[in-house]
Formats: sequence, C-alpha cells, structure tokens
Amino acid sequence: MFFFIDIWSSCNMADVDNKEQSELDQDLDDVEEVEEEETGEETKIKARQLTVQMMQNPQILAALQERLDGLVDTPTGYIESLPRVVKRRVNALKNLQVKCAQIEAKFYEEVHDLERKYAVLYQPLFDKRFEIINAIYEPTEEECEWKPDEEEEISEDLKEKAKIEEEKKDEEKEDPKGIPEFWLTVFKNVDLLSDMVQEHDEPILKHLKDIKVKFSDAGQPMSFILEFHFEPNEYFTNEVLTKTYRMRSEPDDSDPFSFDGPEIMGCTGCQIDWKKGKNVTLKTIKKKQKHKGRGTVRTVTKTVSNDSFFNFFAPPEVPESGDLDDDAEAILAADFEIGHFLRERIIPRSVLYFTGEAIEDDDDDYDEEGEEADEGYQLFEEVKSCSKLFQRWLQ
Repeated sequence: MFFFIDIWSSCNMADVDNKEQSELDQDLDDVEEVEEEETGEETKIKARQLTVQMMQNPQILAALQERLDGLVDTPTGYIESLPRVVKRRVNALKNLQVKCAQIEAKFYEEVHDLERKYAVLYQPLFDKRFEIINAIYEPTEEECEWKPDEEEEISEDLKEKAKIEEEKKDEEKEDPKGIPEFWLTVFKNVDLLSDMVQEHDEPILKHLKDIKVKFSDAGQPMSFILEFHFEPNEYFTNEVLTKTYRMRSEPDDSDPFSFDGPEIMGCTGCQIDWKKGKNVTLKTIKKKQKHKGRGTVRTVTKTVSNDSFFNFFAPPEVPESGDLDDDAEAILAADFEIGHFLRERIIPRSVLYFTGEAIEDDDDDYDEEGEEADEGYQLFEEVKSCSKLFQRWLQ
C-alpha cells in the first residue's frame, strides 16, 4: 500500500489542475485516516477500494509503469554504466563462478559415491525389514520393545495390565502374518503417491513386497533404479517392475550459473506382462454411432488409456531434440519428483510413513516455510489483481 502512496505522491508533481490536486490530497487524507482509525476487515475493504480507485487514474498507472521499468532495468542499467575496466573485473568474477560450479559438480559426484557406499551398509537393515513385513522373520521380544514419549510416565503396573489385555485381544483375533498391506498403506498415507493410486490399483499393490533403490556402479554415468518387488499374483507375471532415472551432475555450458546440483535428465520404465483381462492401465468404452445416410445406430467398443499407478512404468519418451509438449513436460516433472521422493524419503523411512509420523514432520516443515511466504505472496496477489499492467509486465 505504501508503494502506491509513494507513486501517488510523485504524481502530484505532474501537471494537474487545482481541482485534481485537491482530490488527490483528500484521498491521501483518507488513507491516513484508514490507517489511524480503522481496524479489522473494514480497513482491508477501504484500503482495497482506494487501491482500485488509484489504479484507475492514468497518471498513477504511468508512474507505476515507470517504477516497474526502473525495478526491472536497474541492475542491467547499472552494470552497463560501469567503466570498461570494472566490467572486465566483473567478467573475471563470472569465470570464477563457473569454476565454483565445476567444483560443486565434483562435490555432488562424490556425494553419489558416498550414497553408493552407505547403501551397502543400510542393506542388511532393509533386508530384515523385508523379512519382518513378509513374515519371513519373527522379531524377538527385545527387538519389539519400543517406548514412545507419551508412555514414559506410565507406571509398570499399568503397562503390565495393558500388555495382558493386548495379548487377550490378539488371541481372540486371527493371527496375521507379517505386516499386511504395508506398502499400500505407505502409498495411501502420502499425498504425492495416493493421488496416483486408483481404487483398481489397490488389490495389486497389496502384493507389493518391497521397494529397493540401486545406484549405478562406480565409473558409470550417474543413475539410480527403483525396483518394485511383487509376490505372485493374478494380475501380471513380472516379479520385479523397474524404473531407471538418468542423472547429470555438471554445469550446462550454455547456462553454467543455473547449476544447482544433480538433475534427472530422463527416465525409462519397463514392460508389464499383464495377464489376460487384467491390464488396469487400459479400459474399454462403448460408443454409439449413427449412420448419416441410413440413420441406423451401432455400438462400437474402443480401448483407451486408464488412470492408474502403473502408468508410472510407462513415462513419456524424451526425443533427442529434447522438445516436449506441455502435457509431457508436466508428466515428467511430476515423475522426477516422485522418483526422488521414493529414493530419498520413502525407501529409507518407510515405517514412519506407514505409521504417519514422517507425514507429520513433513507437514511441520511446510507450515514453517508457508508462514514466512504467505504474507508476501498475499500482498503480491492483491497488487497483481489491481491492474492488468502487472500481468503484462510479468509476462
């Protein structure tokens, strides 16, 4: 709001008659009264009305455009105004920045090597997790002991009574093997994944036994493979479905300053060998067609794509030119995000997504970031909506 008041004041210096000047001064007085006397929703309404009123004044719009042009052009204009000898030194700094990006690329390559090294150390733990989930291994009493924070103050007597009650209930129920529907529950608990899972996918994902990540060998181009291991089922014959992500960790020669760590350059799925009539990625629809001449009607069937999690294994192919339509770009962008999320969050911390604890942590992180950004974003949206001028400038 003060940004507009500043522009309003600058317009007063233009060639306007006394009547217009008086009206402008009165409007400024109104702004001060609103800020000093009004509170709550009434203040917001009056402030917005005044903003709209100001934006309808051609002189205000002209001053605003001049200010925006200044904001856009100032950095470039300043650099262009520098003496040639100073510009040469700035170019030297840019060359140093490129070398920094090259060192940063080496750093991320070594991080990838460390991930490969520590993946070997994690694997025995992930193997035992797999065995517990799939009823291959029954954990000992000691391994099952866990004391959540809220239970720290509970007396030993109460704990013993609760334990006895739980054992009685377990005896009355059928003894389930392992942890049923573990990975399906993880998927349904995470918004990013649950949006992909359709109702017809759920019976298939109940057969998902494990998800693993494999890193490329040392000396090979940077990549990782997601492996989805399934038990024998009535839907497809594959035991493992794979998704390979190719990565790059080096600055782009045409734009080295944009480098911000490894990026996924492409991905490849796998063929799913569906059993007859079980392919959930396709559906058959019936359409009625009317003959133009005879007027007869016939029903035809057509097979079309169907929304399914298993489309994840058939991503759009990236042509050598790298040109993609908007839909393909959006699909790949979401695909890359999902691949990273599975690799970095879901696979290492799956039990916490199963229980929901990791989801609460993620929500807390987003809340903190959101609170900082909300105020500035809201102001920007209000200003943008006041005038089409902003929209033209942002384009």
